[in-house]
Amino acid sequence: MDFRIAGERISVNVPTWAALQARVTERLAQKQGFALATINLDHLVKLRASPAFRRAYLAQDFVVADGNPIVWMSRLAGRPVELIPGSDAILPLARLAAGQGVSVALVGSTTASLSAAKSYLEREVRDLQVSAIIAPPMGFDPESDGADEVFARLTASGAGLCFIALGAPKQEIFAAAGRRKAPQIGFACIGAGLDFFAGTQKRAPDWARRFALEWLWRALSSPRRLGPRYLKCLAILPGQVLRAMLQRFRSPQH
Repeated sequence: MDFRIAGERISVNVPTWAALQARVTERLAQKQGFALATINLDHLVKLRASPAFRRAYLAQDFVVADGNPIVWMSRLAGRPVELIPGSDAILPLARLAAGQGVSVALVGSTTASLSAAKSYLEREVRDLQVSAIIAPPMGFDPESDGADEVFARLTASGAGLCFIALGAPKQEIFAAAGRRKAPQIGFACIGAGLDFFAGTQKRAPDWARRFALEWLWRALSSPRRLGPRYLKCLAILPGQVLRAMLQRFRSPQH
């Protein structure tokens, strides 16, 4: 599944959970880093406006579909992918790390939230070691000297996998920088997932996720903050759907 944005092609290049687990397992076994992004409509809006965000996305090793609209468009394009939300990827990836004796780091949010998430993860995932929790200050620049200090701390911790909860586009820019500054670490961008574990943010109930209404539940829960974001997402949806359909008819089998 491809998206053309400002002349650049950004692809969902990991189509299934099985593929994601296989690729991450291979990287962890070889002690090779990676950057993982989870694309959704909000990212497509931000990618249009930010060259820095586009550069960061082009530096990601793995891109998965985080959001039902991306999954639906992939089917229209004749290149179906599975839904892999960043929040849902944390526990499976943590289990892969624990199984290989790879320690994990948590970056983002607040120290209190990360401490609670650390306790949750170590309780839920057998043999998992969280070797570092780092909550950067407000206004953190993922390409600053302060970020270099975070990468140094991550390297010193011995972590082989880092979950980043800085929000887009900061977390993707941080992951892209990490591929250069700490190439032995896998960086996974997971949004609010750690806050869900910590209980500092509430995730949509199961029924909302089952019926693909998580976006509506979130918008109603925080209309002032999230309403404008979802309006921008809805505005680009018709054009993206049309491009997905054209992608289908331009594919080799047609």
